[in-house]
Parts: sequence; C-alpha cells; structure tokens
Amino acid sequence: MIGRSVLVEVVRDSVEFSVPSLVPRDLRVPFELRINRAISIVGPRRAGKTFYIFQLIGELSRHVDRSRLLYVNFEDVRLEGASARDFVKLIDVYYEIFPENRKCKVWMFFDEVQNVEGWEIVVRSLIDMRNVQVYATGSSSRLLSAEIATQLRGRTLTYCIYPFSFREFLRARDFEPPDYMSSAERSRVMNLLNEYLLWGGYPETVLEPKLRRKILDEIWEVTISRDIIERWNIRNVKVLKLLVRALKESKEFSVHAFYNYLKSIGIRVGKDTIYNYMEYLSDAMIVFPLKKFSFSYKTIEMSIPKIFLVDNGLYGNTRDKSHLMENIVFMELKRRGYVENRNLFYWKNNRGLEIDFITTKNGRVNQLIQVTYELKEYDRRQFNREVKPLIKASKTLQCRNALIITWDQEDTIKHGNLTIKVKPLWKWLLESN
Repeated sequence: MIGRSVLVEVVRDSVEFSVPSLVPRDLRVPFELRINRAISIVGPRRAGKTFYIFQLIGELSRHVDRSRLLYVNFEDVRLEGASARDFVKLIDVYYEIFPENRKCKVWMFFDEVQNVEGWEIVVRSLIDMRNVQVYATGSSSRLLSAEIATQLRGRTLTYCIYPFSFREFLRARDFEPPDYMSSAERSRVMNLLNEYLLWGGYPETVLEPKLRRKILDEIWEVTISRDIIERWNIRNVKVLKLLVRALKESKEFSVHAFYNYLKSIGIRVGKDTIYNYMEYLSDAMIVFPLKKFSFSYKTIEMSIPKIFLVDNGLYGNTRDKSHLMENIVFMELKRRGYVENRNLFYWKNNRGLEIDFITTKNGRVNQLIQVTYELKEYDRRQFNREVKPLIKASKTLQCRNALIITWDQEDTIKHGNLTIKVKPLWKWLLESN
C-alpha cells in the first residue's frame, strides 16, 4: 500500500518537473480522439519511448495548463510494489489536488505501466471517461512493449517508435539539411550517413559516440537476458546465443539449416524450440524476419525469411555496406508505415531473380525496390543482376513503379515501357514520409 503523502508528492512532481532538452522525433500521435481509446507507444528497449512522452508533454504545455497533464513513471522507486488499488488512489489524489480538471480535458501519461499488477483494468476505466486521453508505454521482461496493446483488448491505438531515423540522426548532430545543398553540406551529409550506416541510430549511441560499442553490447545483453531468458525461462542459453549470432551474420535464415548445423556440432534441440526463440526475438522488436511475396498465403508462410535488425549498430563487426544499406531501407519502410509480411515483402522467382523489397496496397504490388551500394554499368553481370529482376517482376507483378537505391548515384534507366529510377540513399531517406 502506497501512502497518500507519497501519491500527493508524485502528482505534484508530475506537473512541476521541467521537460528535459531532447531531440524532436518525427513520429506524430494525436492529442485528440473522437473515440474512446488509449494510445500505446511501443518500441524496442532504449529507442526513446520515455523521451518521446516528454516531447508530447512539451508540445501540449504550449496550449494547455500544465496541471492538465499527468505524467507517472511506474519505475519511480516511490511507487515500487504499487497495486491497481494504489493506481486508482493516485488518480483520486490527482483530482483532489486539481478538482477543476474534472470538468475539462486532461491527458494522462503512464510510463512502464506494466509494473502495476492489474493496470489494464484501471486504464480501461479511464478510457471510458470521455474527458481523459490516456497514453501508455512499457518495456520489461514482465510485459514486452507491443503487448501493452494486447492487454487493452482492442481499446487502444498503437504507434511504434524505433531508434533515430536518418533525419532524426542529423537533427541530433545539429544539422538540418536545406533543400538545396552546397558541396560542403552534401559532403557533410555523406560523412554522417556513413556513420549512421555503421553505428545506427540508438539515441544513447548518437549522443555518446565514445561509449557506443559498450552501449550496443549492453542492449543486446539486456534484451537477451531479461526479455528472452528471464521472461521465457530459457534453459538452453547456448542455443539462443548461437541463434543470435547466426541471425546477425545471415541474410536469409533457414531454421532447418540451423537445426542441422546444431546437430553437426553435437547440440540436440527441437525445431519448435528454434522457432520459439525466433518468435521471442521478434516480440522484443529487435529481429524482423521478412518473407517472400506470393499471392498464396501458404507460400508466404513456407518461405525462407530474410533477416533484418532494428538498428545497424547491432550488427557489430559486419561491414558489408550493401547489406547495411538494405537494413536501413527496411527500417525506413517500417517507419513509413509498412508492416513486414503484411504489405512489405521480398520477391524471388524460381530462376533465382530477386528483388530486395516489394510493397503492396489493396492487394496489389505498388513498388519494387532494389538496394545496392553501386550500380556498375561497365560490369554487365552486376548491372543485370540488379536491373533484370525489376524488368521481370514488373511484368509478372504488373507494377511499373521501380526504384534502385544506391550509395550516391542518381539516374533513370528506361526499358520499353518501364522507367527505373536510380536514387542515392541519402536523398531517399530525406524524402517526406
């Protein structure tokens, strides 16, 4: 039982604390809804969910009185062991201190809400109050971020926040690229893109570059130990760590091939266990398997997935620039609203022609995307490897919207009725979402 004086202190601190200096994020969530829903802000560990809440509070503070914004972090040591009853009492205390707010709109932000047993009952009751807008985040071995929405049983709208996009990364480096850049500005963009390519965009690594290797290793360690091992009571830790290593080093990943590899080195484990470990890593929003496109659902599910990580920094010593570029493009497509295996896939035909990404809309393919570090017109074999699949897929999938993303080339390739745009990665990343 949390004492009333403590709850009073928490509420008063909530409306008096100063919003820290932060890098503005591009994610936009609504402040007003016409339907009774909470808003869940989800994402992997250390992606910046708490600081994004601070950003929302800062934006709202310009328009409404601060007393109408309640922020509670349930990792606050003063709230340790809080129950659902304490949660209700906290809300009562808030309205006792600010009784005038019973008749006006208020915004309540609950961070690490999973720390309260039975929190979902309290939040659902708040949702039913028409003058309260609830925001909830969470991330721990007890309740993974994406499960917040599941617990609210259809009473929430979910928004995902990931490590910095390239535009946000530039903002963190105090550089806002103009529409028309000088050679010096363009050179700076390219240098920063190379850093982003190799080290990714976790906020802490961007703001503390000297410590980034240590921070990235710790993110892997905490995710594996708490979100996977502790949460699911994993006993075969060696297999899990071998799986993580294989996923980091693989472009495509076959559970069957990995199973046979483990068998060859004397490790016995069931295929279902490997599939479960894959699902746990995906639930933690750190590994994303991307399946091959087909108009048949069964074929999609049976395909061997390509593997992507939530941030380039997690690859460690991998320095294959084309693969790192591909990972950046995948995550940017997710930021732009595409969902893997729903409207985002890769494509490959039975002759081995492959396209890195295809996107769909209303059941039709609406874009074909190849990613390569350099398009070498003098090397016909390499040139055809990138271009020929687009020509073939354009006919097969009836899509003429084709794009090749390179490191720093811009061009147009025409083939019959098909026009293929060639665009530099930096320019594509800085386009409006």
